[in-house]
Amino acid sequence: MPNRLRFDVAYDGLPFAGWQSQKNGNTIQDLLENSFAAVTRAKVRVHGAGRTDAGVHALAQTAHADLPHRTLTPARWTDALNASLPPTIRVLRCRYVTAAFHARFSAIGKIYRYRIWNARILPPLEYGRTWHVPADLDFDLMMTEAEAFVGEHEFAAFSANRGKPVEDTVRTIQSVRMRQKGSCVTIEFAGNGFLYKMVRLMVGALVECGRGKAPAGLIRERLRIDNRSSACGKFVAPAAGLFLVRVRY
Repeated sequence: MPNRLRFDVAYDGLPFAGWQSQKNGNTIQDLLENSFAAVTRAKVRVHGAGRTDAGVHALAQTAHADLPHRTLTPARWTDALNASLPPTIRVLRCRYVTAAFHARFSAIGKIYRYRIWNARILPPLEYGRTWHVPADLDFDLMMTEAEAFVGEHEFAAFSANRGKPVEDTVRTIQSVRMRQKGSCVTIEFAGNGFLYKMVRLMVGALVECGRGKAPAGLIRERLRIDNRSSACGKFVAPAAGLFLVRVRY
């Protein structure tokens, strides 16, 4: 019987230094591995579908782990892991899969959601979960500009340097959906893959257009530029408003 456990995990990214393991141990991956170790009494490596940055949240990040033995049912694994995790991290569901499944390499796409609070005052319970933009935004213009992202494009201008060059910066965005409910603006991106800080750079550019700080057509122009240096730091939206909604397989 397979000992590879697939699981979905949700987390509030605000207290943590991101997904990927670090020396300080304050990451989602570190805490999940500690939880597995508490149950199995062995070192278990957790593999995630992707690496979210510090402050970024997840509604359903997918991961897998190879267990030394198969002693618990998936439901009991969910309870056992949550028993030793902080309340800001919750394993939602578990199931056993074959060795052919890999949380990262089997994924065919992801959906990200970004939340903007467009009002003069930010409610306290929205702190850390939205980007507070008090300036007026032209929502219709932002929707028009967002259409430029849909399709296959060279996204070098909408990626940041993680310290290691990425050879292939072409990605396909299947859809961009924008909604406004009261003061909350949500932008949802579905794509086959995302580069480092790509969503935050896309959102930053949309907000600059919506504030009238960038000319119409800016996004289409930047998509034509095969040059990473054209990604301007001032367009990077804060991490706090970003949510990984789900991973598609």
